[in-house]
Amino acid sequence: MKKDIIYGFITVRTSSTRLPNKCLLPLGNNSVLEHVIKRCLFYGIEPIVCTTSHYSDDVIEEMSNKLNIKCFRGSSINKLKRWADCANYYNIKDFHTVDADDPFFDGDEMKISINKLREGNYDIVSPTIYSSNGGASVGYSLKSKIVLEAVKKTNNSTDTEMIESFLYDIDNLKIHNLQEYIIRPQEVRLTLDYEEDYLLLKVIIQILGKNISRNKIDNLFVNNPDLSKINWFRNIDWKAKQNSKINNGNK
Repeated sequence: MKKDIIYGFITVRTSSTRLPNKCLLPLGNNSVLEHVIKRCLFYGIEPIVCTTSHYSDDVIEEMSNKLNIKCFRGSSINKLKRWADCANYYNIKDFHTVDADDPFFDGDEMKISINKLREGNYDIVSPTIYSSNGGASVGYSLKSKIVLEAVKKTNNSTDTEMIESFLYDIDNLKIHNLQEYIIRPQEVRLTLDYEEDYLLLKVIIQILGKNISRNKIDNLFVNNPDLSKINWFRNIDWKAKQNSKINNGNK
């Protein structure tokens, strides 16, 4: 692993239920996944696509190969194990999580996160509250050894989608909660789970084009506040499902 490289593990699979094959949906001139990969490259983040070994995700590996991007395939259910195995395979000591559901992530904020992890010798840098509440601007920066430690308490069939309850169960963790570096418009949902989410994302790229900074996106919502009404109402259902998974899914 080269010291200064920032690795982005793009977590993706085709088996979505609310919006089937959402990573393959067109977004501008690319699919959603292609858009996410190219956005990583635009920000100088080296993408590694982390998908499952299930045959339904062959298309994801094919797309990665076409773009000459590394693709690691692992556990379908245990996302943490997939990350740990990927990090071990490529000898990577830390990485940032990039969710393919979040096509307009803030690459600058991701760099702030991973640099905070390295400079502060943290084990975990968690996303901002804004991002976790649907803003979808930044993921987790993680030391690979901490992910491996969490995986030791699981097996291949353990559902680790809600990663916090597994990672935060490790003793003597050094955690930093990332704070926003700019003021963002509130009640903006930029993650992809529902048809209304997809509609909003398409509107954004039609207006602003590709490789858009989050600053330009934020300004779009400041100047056009009604845009958020396209899908913000979905955030209530989405948050309820997230909380249900936290409370019940990882027991």
